[in-house]
Amino acid sequence: MFTQSTTLGNTTTSSSNPMKDFEVVSPPDDSISSLAFSPATLPQNFLVAGSWDCNVRCWEVEQTGKTIPKSMQTMGGPVLDVCWSDDGTKVFMAACDKMVKCWDLGSNQSIQVAAHDAPVMTCHWIKGTNYSCLMTGSWDKTLKFWDTRSPNPMLTINLPERCYCADADYPMAVVGTAGRGLIIYQLEGTPHEYKRVESPLKYQHRCLAIFRDKKKEPTGFALGSVEGRVAIQYVNPTNPKENFTFKCHRSNGAPNGYQDIYAVNDIAFHPVHGTLATVGSDGTFSFWDKDARTKLKPSEPMEQPITRCCFNHNGQIFAYAVSYDWSKGHEFYNPAKKNHIFLRSSYDEMKPRTTS
Repeated sequence: MFTQSTTLGNTTTSSSNPMKDFEVVSPPDDSISSLAFSPATLPQNFLVAGSWDCNVRCWEVEQTGKTIPKSMQTMGGPVLDVCWSDDGTKVFMAACDKMVKCWDLGSNQSIQVAAHDAPVMTCHWIKGTNYSCLMTGSWDKTLKFWDTRSPNPMLTINLPERCYCADADYPMAVVGTAGRGLIIYQLEGTPHEYKRVESPLKYQHRCLAIFRDKKKEPTGFALGSVEGRVAIQYVNPTNPKENFTFKCHRSNGAPNGYQDIYAVNDIAFHPVHGTLATVGSDGTFSFWDKDARTKLKPSEPMEQPITRCCFNHNGQIFAYAVSYDWSKGHEFYNPAKKNHIFLRSSYDEMKPRTTS
């Protein structure tokens, strides 16, 4: 059982680790762009992280919270996204060098499996009923689907703008583009556009995550923007009031009435409880219950923004990456500040509030 402890040998000083969480050893040397836990098919928990230092690192996470660096692969440019194959034997790595590589963990070799004409922003492994494939979204304004044994895509879908964020949970995928575009795809049979929806947010999309209903069917998504706001959107709402937006990652109003507003950098849904976590440029994470529309837990602020987060397959562990996100430009970058990945025992904290 993954449990919190205050007598850990590998926690750092309270200013860089105010929540006293487990710290991943040997973190990336530059801003952390992506995090992903291994699927339930593996008996152990492995965590991979992609970074702007052009590397993807893999750690084994033990039940005690101890982390063991396992291996590392290097790409030809900053890594923008990572994902696992459903059997846990491979990791896909999307980068600014316009390609995606497949890292076979058994042989520790990587080969190119996808290519675009611009940086590849997102990659997702899709395990369908009649096919499996890799979905990639790029700034070249295309969404591509790959049988990784073939050099050519199975399917290319043109997007109205650059792909900024995406998520896939069979049989559904959602892509957010520049210009606040939102497109929902049906993946059953041959992937095809299901519908376009108008963004409920006024500013640039930064992240999105699909959520499931009580029957574990994907039914909607949460969308985060640069304006410290999250939208909960159902694909086919039974009642228009089901869709709503809420503010987060904002400072409490100053005496002059102004509020500091920070970007929502990532959103992750708990795989068991269906509650969600958001992380932001303000250096905090928050846990939320979307159905009760309440905040379950805020965190203390870190020394730097939180760029990414994810849960392991059974929701026992919440991982979050603390590193500069360039939201304030290069003049605020401080190379003396270390990057961190922290692990938190999250199962009980993410439980929905029980109504008496």
